[in-house]
Amino acid sequence: MIKKIRVLLVDDHMLVLDGLQARLEMEDNLDIIATASNGLEALEKAKALKPDLVVMDVSMPVLNGLEATKRFKAEQPNVKILMLSMHHDKEYILSLIQSGANGYVLKDVSSEELVQAINTVHQGGTYFSSGASDSLFSQAPSPKQCEELTKREVAVLKEVAVGLSNKEIAQSLSISVRTVETHRQNLKNKLNIHTSAGLIKYALEHQLID
Repeated sequence: MIKKIRVLLVDDHMLVLDGLQARLEMEDNLDIIATASNGLEALEKAKALKPDLVVMDVSMPVLNGLEATKRFKAEQPNVKILMLSMHHDKEYILSLIQSGANGYVLKDVSSEELVQAINTVHQGGTYFSSGASDSLFSQAPSPKQCEELTKREVAVLKEVAVGLSNKEIAQSLSISVRTVETHRQNLKNKLNIHTSAGLIKYALEHQLID
């Protein structure tokens, strides 16, 4: 029997919520346990219902997605957060990552891509839709090497920053999955960073994206 992913949907537009719920309930591995119309309501329902993952809009009344994400990470750190938004400004997206969001999907994506994003984030990965990735990584300055990282560690970090899994990174760099895992652990140890979101933030701040 499939263990379903318990999902809480958060958006202040009822039509959007209804549409999301109807589409996601078609997936055998997803259980839409509740909906909420703002960040505060989402936090309260999450405390009672214990979702695995929250799909949340950014612009909402009472408590917006950015502030709600900060509170989720402080109060319910095990809950994964996938942001769903119309905004594609680089600084806007970066602020969500820094607050602890596990993924960022623009509202113009297909329902199939949204499902993929939910599954990726639930499995511990990060996910950025192509529009969000373009905003984050376009027109980036030339990479500025951090002296304490090796060239291979920088290469792995770049792949992590765009949301690739260990297996995908291994294929991209023609190395073994175990070697990727070793490099990731070395990155975390050297940088004192313990999450994928933290590594993404570091890569952006240190201009390590081509």
